[in-house]
Amino acid sequence: MPTNPKSHVRTTLAPLRLRAARLDLPLVSEENVTLLTWSHECIVGVQAMDDQHGILMDTLNDLRHMLVRGNNRREISLQLERLIEFTQMHFQSEEQLLEQQGFPGAHEHRTAHQALLARLYTALEQVNREETVHFSSLLEFLPAWYLDHVEQLDQPYGKWLNEHGVL
Repeated sequence: MPTNPKSHVRTTLAPLRLRAARLDLPLVSEENVTLLTWSHECIVGVQAMDDQHGILMDTLNDLRHMLVRGNNRREISLQLERLIEFTQMHFQSEEQLLEQQGFPGAHEHRTAHQALLARLYTALEQVNREETVHFSSLLEFLPAWYLDHVEQLDQPYGKWLNEHGVL
């Protein structure tokens, strides 16, 4: 779990474009991108899920840093693959826990997870096919999705699971 708790900040991105060395990747200014930081809004109250959420934050932030630094398409692709792999593992773990405990919102949760994974796979396919990818919109979407998801869907299951003895 990240050790530097700070409030999260949402910002609007101003997309810029760069064409160099066969890349058509957006240039993203560091000060215009949301950096996810651990805060009380991120705490679900189920230790395993909180730990995984911290790792997801770090993985998203790593992608952000790579884009700001202008890493090449292959490096971006590998980081997206890592993000997808860990996201899938987390979602499977979370969904299994919710189903085992009989959480009433498990289906809604799974639907939200599937929608995010579809968007991540689309971005990865675009990168791998060397298509234009609007990373600025993806980097705006992902932190907002993450924070909204944790606050609106994960925290209610955390409270519910805690009341049913799952910490």
